[in-house]
Amino acid sequence: MSRPIGIDLFAGAGGLSLGFEQAGFDVVAAVEIDPIHAAVHAFNFPTCAVIPRSVEHLTGAQIRKTAGIGKQKVDVVFGGAPCQGFSMIGRRALDDPRNALVRHFVRLVHELDAEAFVFENVKGITVGKHAQFLQELIDAFSSIGYEIRLPWKVLNAAHFGAPQFRERLILMGCKKGREVPQYPAPMFRPAGSKPDLSELPEGPSCFDALSDIPNAELYEGLLVSDAAKVKWGKASWYAKTLRGSVRPAWDFAYGRKFDPRVLTGSLRTDHSEISRRRFAETQEGAVEPISRFFKLPSCGVSNTLRAGTDSARGAFTSPRPIHYEHARCVTVREMARLHGFPDWFRLHPTKWHGARQIGNAVPPPLARAVAAQVMSSLGAQPAVPAKILELGDLALLQMDMGQASAHFGIETPIGKRDKKGAPKRKQWDDRATLEQEAETAQLDAFDSRAELV
Repeated sequence: MSRPIGIDLFAGAGGLSLGFEQAGFDVVAAVEIDPIHAAVHAFNFPTCAVIPRSVEHLTGAQIRKTAGIGKQKVDVVFGGAPCQGFSMIGRRALDDPRNALVRHFVRLVHELDAEAFVFENVKGITVGKHAQFLQELIDAFSSIGYEIRLPWKVLNAAHFGAPQFRERLILMGCKKGREVPQYPAPMFRPAGSKPDLSELPEGPSCFDALSDIPNAELYEGLLVSDAAKVKWGKASWYAKTLRGSVRPAWDFAYGRKFDPRVLTGSLRTDHSEISRRRFAETQEGAVEPISRFFKLPSCGVSNTLRAGTDSARGAFTSPRPIHYEHARCVTVREMARLHGFPDWFRLHPTKWHGARQIGNAVPPPLARAVAAQVMSSLGAQPAVPAKILELGDLALLQMDMGQASAHFGIETPIGKRDKKGAPKRKQWDDRATLEQEAETAQLDAFDSRAELV
């Protein structure tokens, strides 16, 4: 029996792609303008056609051709188009040039003749002057023949099995005349929160997510590499699902071949002793006052993991939280655990790119809960596929901007300018040594401030 087809626009590393696959969809195409993110997506989803281009220059017909699906029905198109313009008085917000990517999302849903769509975005577009934009977006989908599930909702990943407080607007609809997808009901209360009248079970905690992962600082090799064979600790049920030692009833994804003995995504940060002392003195669930880093509560959930800044704004590493037990920031793999990514899912080995790829992604547990409702509205029955997939070439994970662009046969994106107007180089600093120097400089600046306090 064939699986329903999905297409991911603004795919990033693939948080939505993975959630929809876990709900029983075959994600046949993923559009992502950043070649580095596109390469990571290609590694993790080897049967998906990755299109490293802007949606502005794509048609539905081109996506169909690249995906090799011809005139086959597209069941769902999903993605989180960036939207920035809300200040042009007297004009429709959707007409603001800064919201062009959102208009192209609507256009491609129409051109692909998708049965349903899911649009996700930050909670902020639901309030104040941004609400006008949201209504215009709803009207735009209605004008091309889609009925929207109203009222729209903001969903929290912690209610669906991710040990992280992360809220996202989810807007979804389907062709008029079809059953409109329902919003998923919360499945858990966040770990560490008080029981409420709903009597929901408590979701996984930071301890559940991280306690089986050995301390990266015990492995010298992780100063220069993001991977090492390690001795694992005792895993919680949540950790077992991510390590692949059990397959939960909700998982309809393809299996992946990987070596479960290897810890990946764990390039270390060589913190100064001053930083370590401050981290150790910070209480769980509190913010360290100098760095402003949040310290994870072992029995609670993580704060929202963010993406940091891009190359145009200084390329600072995202503010990874402090581990609840160890006096250090969490690794990229530990961030991935808090986000709900399985251990076979690889990120770029550098902390900057890896952390950004997680921070920009929708947590797969949240994506899966939404996708399951779309699956139900389509009248389809998910099935566990028998096929086990080989992950992509490891070289896809190691590429810098120039190498990734060359791999896909596209032009390297033009470098941005820094604040002084000097052109930035086209290839981003992806080497671990350079990234280590930049991150150490950030922390040293915090340390200097601490000595003055």
